[in-house]
Amino acid sequence: MQTTQELRDQLMGLMESRKFAKLREAAEEMNPADIAAVLDSIEDEDSLKMFRLFPKDIAADVFPLMDEDAQHYIIMSLSTKEASVVIDNLMSDDAADLLEEMPANVVTRLLSAAKPDTRQDINQLLQYPEDSAGSVMTTEYITLPERMNVARAIDRIRKVGLDSETINVCYVTDETRHLIGTVALRYLLIQPLDDLICDIMNDNVISLHTLTDQEEAARMFQKYDFTAMPVVDNDNRIVGIITIDDVVDIIQEEATEDIEKMAAIIPTEKPYLKTGVFETYKKRMPWLLFLMLSATFTGSIITRFEAALASYVALTAYIPMLMDTGGNSGSQASVSIIRGLSLNEIRLGNILEVLFKEVRVAFICGCTLALCNFFKLLLLDRVPVRIAIVVCITLVLVVLFAKTIGCTLPMFAQRLGFDPAVMASPLITTIVDAISLLIYFTLATHLLHIAV
Repeated sequence: MQTTQELRDQLMGLMESRKFAKLREAAEEMNPADIAAVLDSIEDEDSLKMFRLFPKDIAADVFPLMDEDAQHYIIMSLSTKEASVVIDNLMSDDAADLLEEMPANVVTRLLSAAKPDTRQDINQLLQYPEDSAGSVMTTEYITLPERMNVARAIDRIRKVGLDSETINVCYVTDETRHLIGTVALRYLLIQPLDDLICDIMNDNVISLHTLTDQEEAARMFQKYDFTAMPVVDNDNRIVGIITIDDVVDIIQEEATEDIEKMAAIIPTEKPYLKTGVFETYKKRMPWLLFLMLSATFTGSIITRFEAALASYVALTAYIPMLMDTGGNSGSQASVSIIRGLSLNEIRLGNILEVLFKEVRVAFICGCTLALCNFFKLLLLDRVPVRIAIVVCITLVLVVLFAKTIGCTLPMFAQRLGFDPAVMASPLITTIVDAISLLIYFTLATHLLHIAV
């Protein structure tokens, strides 16, 4: 198997030597994903020249797989007639995704030159809310009337199959396009030719609504292990399908968004290397500023207990350890709960069960850490026993509090309509840091009899 660099050298060599016929022949033997990788790796001008040399069917297969910026450059560089040919040959969902990110005047120009059917399909998809099932579905699918026989159904699939996203499953409708069943192609092929579709279809249809959130759609695919699912409107009329390749994109997009939120970054749809310095700054700065201001409470607490620190300077040495342990403990709990909420394994109704589990885990972890730390304080640090006791009791309480906060905040956030990923490491760490110091100094003032 050739690498992208080898394929790039091969295609660029043919283009630069003006062997266009051989370039087309070479492209026909390559996988569209490999060609897209080549086009993404070369200069924009060369990418445009090479794209124009491909036959229409290859160009249509390659274009959706290219980088978003490369797609925009090519469409903006092509004439209206050339661009409309590309749009007409794309699947409707790919065309809608492309036009959704383009300036309104460009969209109007391209749609006016596209075929009426293409224009209607794209306009239909663009009207649905972003991140809904309707916005990611495709309108290229096969429907079979319920009174059609198997022989005519197979003929229909032969005629329209090439223009459909998938032919593995066909969707059965009544006279008013209501979805009433499905039939798999492999099952269709082994049935008697005169059997009616309504007699052999599966009438236990699982479908998505156009307004279903795309993340919920992905969970439905995972639950039922489908490769395609129909999308219906309020009247249960089929209006599109979502295929597994769309679901893979959804899962990647949602996972990236959650990771960015958990790292206190405002999500962005652009790849890292495609995002400018100032744009990256704008995505990171708001949370950094908020967390910095929140962390001022930590300084206020230290100032409040200056007397304790002045009387027992050794207490200062263990502040970082307590804060870090608390932050790490809270992060462990929050990440587990956020992931469980994302996969629908945990709901708000499970809060008492979750809390009871995390409290027990926190107590065991806290006691283990405190025991190890107690011997370390006495044998290595050689601090007084009273200080060692204060530090170790604080450690148990900090871990207990941190895991409690870490498991409950994401669940309450979801209940209030926020993304649980927001309640991840940075925010929880800031809260736990402040509470850790309060616990530490409060214990120190009482157990060491320090006047505040």
